[in-house]
Amino acid sequence: MTGKAKPKKHTAKEIAAKIDAATTNRGGGKAGQKDRLGQEKGGHAKMECPLCKVTAPDVKSMQIHHEARHPKLPFDPDKINNLHGSTAAAPAAAAVASTSKPKPGIRGSLKKTGDEQK
Repeated sequence: MTGKAKPKKHTAKEIAAKIDAATTNRGGGKAGQKDRLGQEKGGHAKMECPLCKVTAPDVKSMQIHHEARHPKLPFDPDKINNLHGSTAAAPAAAAVASTSKPKPGIRGSLKKTGDEQK
């Protein structure tokens, strides 16, 4: 028995779809994560909900999120965090936080510096 009404060769449409899927950035990986979180300018996630920290690309999407997830609270566009506007202030805040206290390691113990080990 040969063939069951299956084409034996790939069609041009199928090949084009595979090439498109392989070469188009769909937002996966670390670059896509930065893009979704809005850590760099140009990322799609520009607005952040002040209540649950969910990100959205614009105010209209954030309003839809707010009406769906927080229906009992009134929507106030002034309280929405603009992640692209705060990217310049974020490195300065990180520099201040890194000099204040030592941070715990993976298991919760403080990492020892070279002076403390001797």
